[in-house]
Amino acid sequence: MIVVTGAAGFIASNMVSKLNEQGHKDLILVDDFSSLEKNKNLQGKSYRSPIHRDDFISWFSGNKDQIGMVYHLGARTDTTEFDKELFDRLNLNYSRDIWKICVEAGIPLVYASSAATYGRGELGYRDDHELVYDLKPLNPYGESKNEFDTWVLKQDQEPPFWAGIKFFNVYGPNEYHKGRMASVVYHAFHQISRTGKMKLFRSHRPDYDHGEQLRDFIYVKDVLDVLYFLMQQSPKSGLYNLGTGKARTFNDLVRSTFRAMDREEHIEYIDTPEDIRERYQYFTEAVMDKLRNAGYNKPFHSLEEGIDDYVRHFLLTGRYQ
Repeated sequence: MIVVTGAAGFIASNMVSKLNEQGHKDLILVDDFSSLEKNKNLQGKSYRSPIHRDDFISWFSGNKDQIGMVYHLGARTDTTEFDKELFDRLNLNYSRDIWKICVEAGIPLVYASSAATYGRGELGYRDDHELVYDLKPLNPYGESKNEFDTWVLKQDQEPPFWAGIKFFNVYGPNEYHKGRMASVVYHAFHQISRTGKMKLFRSHRPDYDHGEQLRDFIYVKDVLDVLYFLMQQSPKSGLYNLGTGKARTFNDLVRSTFRAMDREEHIEYIDTPEDIRERYQYFTEAVMDKLRNAGYNKPFHSLEEGIDDYVRHFLLTGRYQ
């Protein structure tokens, strides 16, 4: 059996679809399953049993010999939440418990870290282990992810294979429930649908024009291919960046969304709110050498290709993956 935590969420529900497509249906899905909107992400999918996240650690400890692989993709991901105790409980300590059982039973583990661990990017965006201890995330979410990465790197005992995935800006189907935490592509589509235009933050730095702030946007279908590759190939254990390796501007993203919707381009620029202005990132770009050197050679969707597929096949139709 394969465990997928956070199973009703964005990336994890897509991963359940990917596993089903590859013939894996003996799945244990872990989440709190309290959101009817999130649970729509699991409709039509095949799995053995859902287990509430509060019951899972006890269940896992008693059934570990039946588990062949864990995708630990569940986490509290709200970057505007500042309750550290909540992150300690759901992100740090929960992940430690899963790690310890995987070590004890010899179960491979792939878990979700985050590019939020890089903070402002003062040290760059390399997934080198020696940099982890010096990173300075900008919020408790990023801190919780980096604290777990740091803890993992200090462990003497490890699962037979493990990978901590530093997701960059992921977009794609099944994020309908995420509200303000959904991708910019999702928000652009809905804002354009409502108003015929898109508002972007203006630049407050002289070295960037308005809308030319850069992010590494990656389509969720590429994420799934990498996660499945890691399960199949079990390369060298460690932390792995997961972006495209090519930063693109918000202007590029919004223009691609207008094109995919067959709408005339109309972009306006507004001030970045003062409460986040000093913490706002102007550039992120994953260094992808480690994953490529591990043998992953499949090309990623370009921003234009990914947005076109997402908008035309999912957002315009309301379809789930």
